[in-house]
This record gives sequence, C-alpha cells and structure tokens, in this order.
Amino acid sequence: MNNKKKKSKRILLISLTLSVATVGGILYGLADRYLIPHVEGVVAQPPSTAAAVSSSASGRQSASTTKTAAANTSTNTESAESTASAANATSDDWNYKSDNVDISIKQVETGTGADKITYYVADVLLKDASNLRTAFADNSFGRNITEHTSEIASANNAILAINGDYYGFRNDGVVIRNGTLYRDEPARDGLALFGDGTMKSYNEEEVSAEDLLAQGVTNTFSFGPVLVKDGTAVQDFDNVKIDTNFGNRTIDEANPRTGIGIISPNHYVFVVVDGRQQNYSRGMTLNEFANLFEDLGATEAYNLDGGGSSTMYFMGRIVNSPGGKGQERGVSDIIYVGE
Repeated sequence: MNNKKKKSKRILLISLTLSVATVGGILYGLADRYLIPHVEGVVAQPPSTAAAVSSSASGRQSASTTKTAAANTSTNTESAESTASAANATSDDWNYKSDNVDISIKQVETGTGADKITYYVADVLLKDASNLRTAFADNSFGRNITEHTSEIASANNAILAINGDYYGFRNDGVVIRNGTLYRDEPARDGLALFGDGTMKSYNEEEVSAEDLLAQGVTNTFSFGPVLVKDGTAVQDFDNVKIDTNFGNRTIDEANPRTGIGIISPNHYVFVVVDGRQQNYSRGMTLNEFANLFEDLGATEAYNLDGGGSSTMYFMGRIVNSPGGKGQERGVSDIIYVGE
C-alpha cells in the first residue's frame, strides 16, 4: 500500500515538474518574442545630425533667434532651442521657419461629447528631402528595443517627430532606413520615401528591396494600410490586420492614429489623432482617417502605428495627449524633421 502511495506521489511530482517546465518554457518564449530586447545592429549617427549637434553648441550664443515657449523638460528645451539657433530659425509653440524647413501645426476639434475627435495636423514644407529622416530607439536596430518618441526625437535634435511603424514588434516587412536595408521579409503593402522628396506605397512582395534602393528609396515603413492612393481615399478596410502576432486584432474601429501623407514633392503632412479619451477624443476609424488625408490634399497617405504609440513631438514638447492618459508608450522608431 505504501509503495502504491509513493508511486502515486512520484507520478504527481513528475507531472507537476513537467507542467511547470512547460509553462515556464511558454512564458520565456513569449517574453523572448515580445519583451526581451534583441539588438541586431547599432546605427551610426547620421553626419547631418552630428553636424547639427556641433553647430548647436555655438548656436546657443545667438540672441537673435526666437525660442520656443514651452517644453516638457529642460533638456528637450535646450536641444530644440539650440537647433533653432543653429539654423537661424524663428519658432513658437506651433510654428517653425528657417531657410530649409517650414512647419505649421494646427489642433483641430470636431464633434461633441462621446463623438468628439481631437487631432493635430503638421504641414511640413522642406527645401530638400534630406531634412526628413528616421531614427531607431536607443540608436539600435532589433526587436523589442523601445524608447519614448520624445526621447528618440531629443537625442536626434528633431524639430518635429511622430512615431513610426514599430517595426520591432514584428519580424517581417521591409525595413530601409536612411538608405540602409535592415530587414528584407516582404509581407504587406509598405511605404517608400524617395531621395527626390516624393513618396508612394508599394507591395513588398512585388518590388524587391534591391529595386527600391536602386530607385533612390531612403526609407520604408511596413505597417499600413494605405490610406490614399493617387489622390483618392481608400475605402475598403474591412477586417484589416497588420500581422498575426499575439493579441492582434482588427484596427478599423475608432482608435488613436498616426499617419503621413504627401501633397507635392517635399511637401508633407503629418497627422496624429488622439483617442480613447471620453469627451476629448474618441479616435478615428480608418475610413475617417483616409478621408481626412484626402481632404488635406494628400496624393498619397499611409497609416503608421497607432493606439498608445500615437505621439507628435515639436520643439521639445509633446503636442498631443498620447496613451489615453497623456503618457507616452515606448516605440521602436520615429520619423522626424531636422536641420
């Protein structure tokens, strides 16, 4: 009888050990896939950014430059003001103008009560496409490497920035940044920015990364969907999904949004929509977002990572109210304008 009890206990102990090991393995696998940072490459600081940092040091002595009136931290404020000084620019909380960059931001509110929407439109006119850049969190390419949009923007002396496509949450898509190919796993409709100041969407499975680089593509984004094509808003967003990752769901409902559009060469429009905030902003559906870009005159427009990631940064401050609580969420990358 005692032997039977001992045998039963051993079987139970073995079963529990196997169960714990299995659950532990699953949890580690999920953490490894979605939480643990994996650095695949450290990115060298672009020469233009390094030059801006150097110029900023001497530019702090200029007294003729109008400085921004608000900032979230003194570090961000000093960085933004230094950039303005170095570029001989004038700026306030909503505008920035220099010989190379002209930015105007507007806050727009529509509807009332539960149907109220609050969004921000940045009209960006550049002298040259080299002023439109991208940057990775922690200056590194890889999975699960994140920083706040404001942190990445400040580190790169950005004047204006929005969150990118959160490439680090996925292991597919085509990722070209600042002319370098980092990932080549075609999966969906992507966005390509060209060195001549133009922009267009493309099918990653139909156009190779080599062809994109040969055509002069400087940056690609892999999120979507495409919002505007050839000047017309896309309308069919039924059951749109970006990927098959854990927890993925349709994104067509009203949500916070981030998107980029182009009106003409070197004339861009960045839009960030707040959402999930009662009586302040419910967010936008994809159809509403696409129609907004068409109304703004965009000939091409593309949806970027949204939800809690949706953030607009300008001259040292966060313009919108991200995350439903005014708190930023870590992201993999940003699109930004710099001198």
